Amino acid sequence: MVLFNTRKYSLITQFITSIILIIAVAIACFFSVHLIGYKIIALLLLVAVSLVAMLFDMLPVLFVAVLSALIWNFFFIPPIYTFQIDNTEDLLMFFMYFIIALVNVVLTFKIREAEKKARDKEEKESTIKLYNTLLNSLSHELRTPISTIIGAVDTLKENKEKLSANNQTELLIEIDKASIRLNRQVENLLNMSRLETSMLKLHLDWCDINELIFSVIQKLTSENTHHKIIFDANESLPLFNLDAGLMEQVLHNIIHNAIQYTLEDSIITIQTSFQSNHCVIIISDNGQGFPLSEIQFAFDKFYRLPHSKTGGTGLGLSIVKGFVEAHHGNIKLENNNEGGAKFTITIPSETSFLNNLKND
Repeated sequence: MVLFNTRKYSLITQFITSIILIIAVAIACFFSVHLIGYKIIALLLLVAVSLVAMLFDMLPVLFVAVLSALIWNFFFIPPIYTFQIDNTEDLLMFFMYFIIALVNVVLTFKIREAEKKARDKEEKESTIKLYNTLLNSLSHELRTPISTIIGAVDTLKENKEKLSANNQTELLIEIDKASIRLNRQVENLLNMSRLETSMLKLHLDWCDINELIFSVIQKLTSENTHHKIIFDANESLPLFNLDAGLMEQVLHNIIHNAIQYTLEDSIITIQTSFQSNHCVIIISDNGQGFPLSEIQFAFDKFYRLPHSKTGGTGLGLSIVKGFVEAHHGNIKLENNNEGGAKFTITIPSETSFLNNLKND
């Protein structure tokens, strides 16, 4: 229930809300005391304290417990408008009220402790599950390229004289591909570690986005020949003050993701623009896109689309999101109207002085 998320509020908000609730109940009781009597009012105030105990942390509950007791004494127990209690029965009731209110505080503390332990246990189980997923994925993702490299190297060592030049070249190409794949997975693990430990520091410098994109395309083209990547350089772009290394990783992960999860001969399009002091990069493809129900999870760690082909650790897009947000930017994923996925990266950035002069 939404109500039970109120403990996420700040202590000041909890205090103010608790006080308003108790005062509202006290005012309502004040105008109806002649109908229900001051003893019933004690029960109503205790119900209000119990409600606060359900919603908020221990300190606000302790405060309103004492406050409600004082309000009941001052405004309702005869003689009213004084803290004096003449009747022994009323005095006993007042102490009982105080004890019950404090019991609420103790119970609140115990319940919060139990909730914290249950939450910690759940988070620990969730973390273990996530890392088991990672290890299971890595057992394939790392073992496959390593096995390829070892097998190819052994073949070259043992049968070098028997292998033709073409066969040797093919084995070297396989080693190269496996090495690139292995390096990608290691880089993803290192990058995720940097993000989770808050060790990521930007190294800002003037960056030509056009050159950066061409560099990424060239590297990916050497790995893939079955997809067409279209990019028309926007010559009107200024230089942006960005971390080129991180941005290269962002672009690489998104485009590689598109290559990996679209059919052969699919088209990947990259567009760039400069809008309101923001660098905007749009990467789209003409594949099947994302199921609408899965888009919200696309940037989660270890997440992979159901029934997707084997391979991948589910870290690529979560790293993309982390690197973009490190630049105080944001990334949006949606499906194109005509089909395929569309990533829109928007990053605020300084632009080069020389370019601004040129534009002026």
